[in-house]
Amino acid sequence: MELMLSAIKPTGDLTLGNYIGAIKNFVKLQDDYNLFVFVADLHALTVRNNKEDLNRWIKEVAAIYIACGLDPNKATIFNQSDLPQHAYLGYILTCESYMGELSRMTQFKDKSARGNNESIGVGLFIYPTLMAADILLYDAKYVPVGEDQTQHVELTRDLASRFNHYYGETFVIPKAIVAEKGARIMALDDPLKKMSKSELGDNKGSIRLLDDVKTIRKKIMSAVTDSDNLVKYDIENKPGISNLMTIYSSLTNKSYDEIEDEFRDGGYGNFKKAVADVVVEEVSKIQVKFNEIIKGDYLDKVLKEGALKAGAIASKKIDEVKRKLGLII
Repeated sequence: MELMLSAIKPTGDLTLGNYIGAIKNFVKLQDDYNLFVFVADLHALTVRNNKEDLNRWIKEVAAIYIACGLDPNKATIFNQSDLPQHAYLGYILTCESYMGELSRMTQFKDKSARGNNESIGVGLFIYPTLMAADILLYDAKYVPVGEDQTQHVELTRDLASRFNHYYGETFVIPKAIVAEKGARIMALDDPLKKMSKSELGDNKGSIRLLDDVKTIRKKIMSAVTDSDNLVKYDIENKPGISNLMTIYSSLTNKSYDEIEDEFRDGGYGNFKKAVADVVVEEVSKIQVKFNEIIKGDYLDKVLKEGALKAGAIASKKIDEVKRKLGLII
């Protein structure tokens, strides 16, 4: 099987957007690929976190992976920070990178456009080279990502090609895979921005996977739509309804045409109730499994075994890189 790798950064409570856009697809792919899925906790350090919150988020991401259907007997699940090889290769790839290409990366570019560059942490600037290391350590052929991360995979491809050119064939050139449907779930209170896990407080725009069902229903029934009362997929003119249709479609496997026919005479109230019903049903199943997994030492065993398996591969790749660079005589 070809190796596929992806990860989620633990910078908040995971949302329905994370599930539909990423985790749900991981579950489908684990039977067809040698799937490596990790908690990208080192990437979380680009901002300052409360240590208790970060520790909780790391455990919750790993537990939710399994609760959503990832099978530790099929997929390799681990924490990034348990393997120092990630940071080691990240530094080497940083040395192979250019200031210009890193400054064009979306996250740094957007933040630098809003303020003083001198106040931006260096971690954000070199975030893409650590992400490249995450991928290249394992010779991952495929990398499932959201649309906003494809630029990082392109940089990874460039860095791999550059290293291979100067030092000889070392890295597999990866390919980004973006899900055709549901890859980008938008905020319920502002369908022009992505549903975020990093917003704290009430966060009416995001459905957290661990929200209670009453809260989930309330958020969906309060979702911003428009005054047409027509259930129709039109991302430009009806972004709110289109977002709810994407959620409904992703959880029921119904096409947009089928959804439009189903609610042609139903209006927004009936449609929102139907969306709330399928979301509550899906999330409730995840929560039951999550509450079982988070107890005891099962999760620790899974992460330890995953780290051992991933570490064996990562160590071999680091030794190969060191030989190519002349760090091993």
